[in-house]
Amino acid sequence: MDARTPDASTSPEFRGWRPDRCERVALVFQGGGALGAYQAGVYQALHEEGIEPDWVCGVSIGAINSAIIAGNPPERRLERLREFWETITARRVWAYTPDGDIYRKARNFTSSMMTSTLGQPGFFKPHSVNPWFSPAGAMTATSYYDSSPLRRTLLDLVDFDLINARKMHFAVGAVNVLSGNFIYFDNKREVIGPEHVMASGALPPALPMVKIGTDYFWDGGIVSNTPLQHLLDQDDKLNSLVFQVDLFSARGALPRDIQEVMSRHKDIVYSSRTRHNTDVYKVMNNLKADLYKALRRVPDDQLTDHERRLLNDYAALPEITILQMIYQQKAYEGDSKDYEFSSTSMREHWDSGLEDTRRTLKRRDWLTLPDTGMGIVVHDVHRERD
Repeated sequence: MDARTPDASTSPEFRGWRPDRCERVALVFQGGGALGAYQAGVYQALHEEGIEPDWVCGVSIGAINSAIIAGNPPERRLERLREFWETITARRVWAYTPDGDIYRKARNFTSSMMTSTLGQPGFFKPHSVNPWFSPAGAMTATSYYDSSPLRRTLLDLVDFDLINARKMHFAVGAVNVLSGNFIYFDNKREVIGPEHVMASGALPPALPMVKIGTDYFWDGGIVSNTPLQHLLDQDDKLNSLVFQVDLFSARGALPRDIQEVMSRHKDIVYSSRTRHNTDVYKVMNNLKADLYKALRRVPDDQLTDHERRLLNDYAALPEITILQMIYQQKAYEGDSKDYEFSSTSMREHWDSGLEDTRRTLKRRDWLTLPDTGMGIVVHDVHRERD
C-alpha cells in the first residue's frame, strides 16, 4: 500500500477541497467482506487530494469502513483504516506463492478455507459448538461464528463520541429480522454504538443477529447492498459530490466453470443493480427539473394547487454529481473473494481502489457540479473505459 499522507489534514475541523457550489461531499460504501479494502484505497486517494467527506453511509464492510472514517479526525483516518485491515488479515497463509494464476487460485482457496475454519483475527471466530449441534434458543444456534472480536476492534479504532457529536453525517443500513424491513441507523436521529455497525455487517448464517433495543438485525446487504438511496432521499436539498464505491459488479463475463458460475451469481445478487439504480435516479431527478422549467412558463392563475406545490417543491432541487467506482475482479479470484482475507489480496484490493480513484480524480471536469437546474450527472470510470 502506498502510505503517503498529505500535510493539509492537520486540523480536526479540516474539511478539505470541494468544487464550487458543493455543500456536501459524500462517501457511499457497498458491502463485500474482504473486498472492502478497495474502499480504504479509495479513501486514501481522496485524502491525498485533500478531499474529506461530510457524509459517510455504508452497508456491511462498508459500514465498518464508514465508522472508522467518521469516528476519527482526518489526520488519524488513514492510519486507523490501515490498522483495521492489517489486523484482520494478519494470519499468514503460505510462506511463498509462485507466480501464475493457478497458484494464486490455490493460495486463495487455502486462505478462504482457513477463514471458514478459523475465522479472522479481530473480526470473528467459530462458535465452540456448531449450530447444527446446538439446541434451539442457544447463543450458538443461529450462526457459525461469534462476532464479539469485531466489537472489541471497533471500540479500539472508532471514537463513537465523535460520531455522535455529528460533525460528520453517518448512517449504516441493516434489516429487521422479524419484519424484514430495511432500516438506516443515522447519527442525526439516534446515538450510534458498535452494535449498530455490527448489525449492518451481521450476514447470516455466518454471523449472529445483533440485538438493538428490543429488535434483532441482520446485514443490510440481504435487502439492498448499495445505500445510495438514503442520501438521495434526504430533504436537505444540498448540492453534493458523491463517491459511490461498490464491490460487486453487475456486469461481467460469461461463466466457463462452476466456480465462475458461483462468483457471477454472487456479483448479480449483491451488486444491487447499481448502475441501473443511479441511471433511474438521474432520469427521475432530471424529469423533475424539466417539469419545474415547464411549470414556470405557465401563468400562475392557470396552475392547479397541485401544480403550485410541485413548483414549490422542485424550485430548489439539488445538483448532484455521482462518481461511481466498482471493484473489478481479478482473473484468479473465485466465489470466495469476499471471505478470502489474505494480506496479499487485501493489499491488491486496497491498491486497486487507490489507483481507480487517482485515475478518476484526474478527470477534473467530473468533479464539477451540474449546471443549475441540470439535476444529477453520473460518471463511471469503468463504463468510460468499456
